Amino acid sequence: MSILVEKAGILTTIQDGGRFGYRSLGINVSGPMDPFAMQVANILVGNKPDDAVIETHFPAAEIEFEADTHFAIAGAEMTAILDDVPLRNWSSYRADRGQRLRFERPSFGSRSYIAIAGGFQTTDWLGSRATNLAAKCGSFGRPLANGDRLEKHNICENSSSLTVSPWMLPRYNQFPTVRVLSGPEFHLLNEDAVNHLTNENYTISNGSDRMGFRLEGEPLNCTGFGEMPSAAVTFGTIQLLPDGKLIILMADHQTSGGYPRIATIAAVDLPLVGQLGAGDGVSFAMIDRETAESLLIERYNDLEQLRRGVALFGKK
Repeated sequence: MSILVEKAGILTTIQDGGRFGYRSLGINVSGPMDPFAMQVANILVGNKPDDAVIETHFPAAEIEFEADTHFAIAGAEMTAILDDVPLRNWSSYRADRGQRLRFERPSFGSRSYIAIAGGFQTTDWLGSRATNLAAKCGSFGRPLANGDRLEKHNICENSSSLTVSPWMLPRYNQFPTVRVLSGPEFHLLNEDAVNHLTNENYTISNGSDRMGFRLEGEPLNCTGFGEMPSAAVTFGTIQLLPDGKLIILMADHQTSGGYPRIATIAAVDLPLVGQLGAGDGVSFAMIDRETAESLLIERYNDLEQLRRGVALFGKK
């Protein structure tokens, strides 16, 4: 049983929770730009939260279901249409054989996620199906193309339509204030630079991609830090470039970097940044580690509550 990619859209890839355990070898994690949306889509169809999904931008993918399929959509609002029927975002549905899913127009966000019951059975590389575009490995090792077929398990027993309550969703918007922690080289910033960091409004530049978001805004007046040895970085690391500009490392970030790591986006707010695109804005607010951990635990508890609710509903 399979799903046919009729139109691939722009940078449509297979992603899962990521490829961990190989950063010491220079192999990055990859995975979704919006981890929360991926997890919700999977939970709605009874999958494990980190199972493989389709991540699509607009113009988005158009797919044909070649077998009855239980699927879910989450993330960016792109006006999903199943044949001629509009669908609600953050919801699960049943598609009958021969039906087509497409996305008509974007109204918010940059990345939508499609999950199917049983997950996509694409090529596994080092324990993950996440597409690593640099290494050309994982699933197809490239963005999806017209005519690709995605194999699936024939699972469609529980195909109830469920929708996530809005209270559970992150504070998505096109100009979020995201919470950050001080990074390993935060001490290089003087008081004026710290105030600038937390009071400046930044814009995502056109030179941004899955590897990193370059920020446009008044540069930090912080000189004299010189070169430093390459050190480990992660999804959400904010680096200070020599010209005072900032870059946020995203899902396809390198495993190490030689620019000062002045801050790190709190994991709970990575979805907010992951839905931004060129021209959107962002600002930063400092929090401590204890607060960041508490917020992330609360998010995990919300996802677990959703998982239990979906499982309970499926037994009725």
